[in-house]
Amino acid sequence: MALRAELAAIDPSRQCDRRAEAAGLGSAPLGREGPVTRLAVRLGRGRAAGREWTAGVDGAGGTGAGGTGAGREFDWDAAAGHCRLAYLRGLFLARGSLSLAGGRSHLEFVVAIDEAEPLVARLTSMGLPASWRIRRGRGVVTWKNGDTVGLFLRRIGAGGALLEVEARQVSRALRGDLNRVLNAESANLQRAVGAAGRQIAAIDELEADGRLADQPYVVRLVADARRGTPEATLGELAERLGLHRSAVQRALERVERLALHPDEGVGRRASVGRRGRRPVGRALA
Repeated sequence: MALRAELAAIDPSRQCDRRAEAAGLGSAPLGREGPVTRLAVRLGRGRAAGREWTAGVDGAGGTGAGGTGAGREFDWDAAAGHCRLAYLRGLFLARGSLSLAGGRSHLEFVVAIDEAEPLVARLTSMGLPASWRIRRGRGVVTWKNGDTVGLFLRRIGAGGALLEVEARQVSRALRGDLNRVLNAESANLQRAVGAAGRQIAAIDELEADGRLADQPYVVRLVADARRGTPEATLGELAERLGLHRSAVQRALERVERLALHPDEGVGRRASVGRRGRRPVGRALA
């Protein structure tokens, strides 16, 4: 209702715009809404106290409740751009509606079936491409793109409604970004908790069978820090120990591999040792 009141309050300064808007209103019932009724009366002034308007609604110029009345007499091709916008403003007041439910924009015109396709062509020529379908024996011309709806509202003078549409679009975008960030953080946290649990279990296993004491100093240092702060990230462990993050990661990976493969020489080269010993598990030639 606020949108319709805002549009109906616009008083075109050009006489051609007043005629175009009256043509867009067509045979809209004058008693349906107060703002539209007042606009119809205001546009009828200066034309023999509204006789032309009344003839366009009730006389031979009207098309009944199903059409747009005087809109059939509007010469779209010969009209100037400002007259076309005035006509579309009147048509929206008579046959249009805007829904902003759920943060989505949905604007539609409900017209006679034979008027839907020409209206789509007119809107497309104005840089406002739309689609149409049949609903309950009427033609419904629809926009669901928020940018197109915002452009239309801006061009017909609905500044207040445009601000609301844009605010809802920004709010929806922010909620979407926030949800993506939270989902990513939650997934990272779950992975970090799972990794920390595996690493502590591996450290306990190596310590229980005495293999942890045989590991290099950095591995033992990182293992002790991980057990003391299981919630810490790799970066936090590295900062606490004064090591590079990659060194901390390699040490924890070594601990996990040792726990999973107790019979393998983790980290040793697969070659004959200095004293001629071969790696465990490799058959002699």
